[in-house]
Amino acid sequence: MMKALAFLLLIVAVVSTPSEAKLSVLQPQPARDFNISHVQNAASCTYTVEISTSCSSTKYTRDQISISFGDAYGNQIYAPRLDDPSSRTFESCSTDTFDIYGPCAYQICYVYLYRTGPDGWKPESVKIYSHNSRAVSFYYNTFIPSDVWYGFNLCQNASSSHRQSAHGWFIYLLVGLLVSLSLL
Repeated sequence: MMKALAFLLLIVAVVSTPSEAKLSVLQPQPARDFNISHVQNAASCTYTVEISTSCSSTKYTRDQISISFGDAYGNQIYAPRLDDPSSRTFESCSTDTFDIYGPCAYQICYVYLYRTGPDGWKPESVKIYSHNSRAVSFYYNTFIPSDVWYGFNLCQNASSSHRQSAHGWFIYLLVGLLVSLSLL
C-alpha cells in the first residue's frame, strides 16, 4: 500500500513540476523605461565585448552605435560611441572587439544597442566577457531600429527559472524521501 502511494506521489511530482526546457527563440525588443542616467562613474572592471556584424548588413555604416549592459543588481556599463568609420568598424561579415571599462557587475543579464544615423546596421551577436562572471552571448540577427535602445533583458527570466528549478528539486527530494521511507 505504501509503495503504491509513493509511486502515485512520484507521478504527481513529475507531472506537476514545471519544465525548464521550454522551446522559445528570444528576439531583441525595444527597451521600455530604460534610463542611461543610472550609470555609475566607477570604472574598476574591464569588459571585453565582441560584436559581430551580419553578412546581410549594409557593407559599412556611418551610424553612431552605443551599448549598455549590466546585471540584475543595477550595475550598468555604458559606452556612448563604439563606431569609428575611419577604422572600418561594423562592416558586414566582421567582428569588432572593444575593451569597455565600468563598474564591476555580477552575471551580465541584459544588453541594449542604440543606433542613430541614415545607413542602418544589422548585428549578428554580442558577446561579453568579464573576470567576475561567465561569458554571455546575445543573438540579434536583425536590423537595429534608429533612435531606440534595442536588445535583451534576461534578468527577470533568470530569477524565475531559478525559482522553478528550486521548486522542482524540492518536490523530487520530498518524493524520494517518501519512497525510501516506504521501503523500510
